[in-house]
Amino acid sequence: MAVHVYGVNHIAIEVDDAKKAAEFYADVFGLEMLRGGEGAVWCKLGEHQFLAIFEVPELRPDRVKHFGLMVRDEGQIEDVRQKLVNKYKITLHPDFRCDFRDPWGNRIQVGDLSDESLVWLLPYREVQDLGITFTSNRTAGKEKKR
Repeated sequence: MAVHVYGVNHIAIEVDDAKKAAEFYADVFGLEMLRGGEGAVWCKLGEHQFLAIFEVPELRPDRVKHFGLMVRDEGQIEDVRQKLVNKYKITLHPDFRCDFRDPWGNRIQVGDLSDESLVWLLPYREVQDLGITFTSNRTAGKEKKR
């Protein structure tokens, strides 16, 4: 029998202050805190995943490791961008729609449900309920900025 992966259960990041990190992620993304303790916090991501935030004594930011979060649309990406830049003074990566390092050095990319590269999401109820369709308006060989 072939293994069938349904998605990601959780993502774990390292910070030096779990409480401040939980406040940051709740503020920027509206994440609901599930539970926490002993230097760790769990935040609900969508319906079936979570973000685990672990407190460590020494931060070691990665060079290319990152994860992506999905928001509903371009308006929500813009809300995230504005909060990151104006409130937290975070510099966004210029080659992506919304790519940044959180205050602890974790790299995050934010996309939305209209990105046609996410066609594999179509079975999810929210995408279907929104009536999102994908059209090919790219020039061959040119990828739009994310």
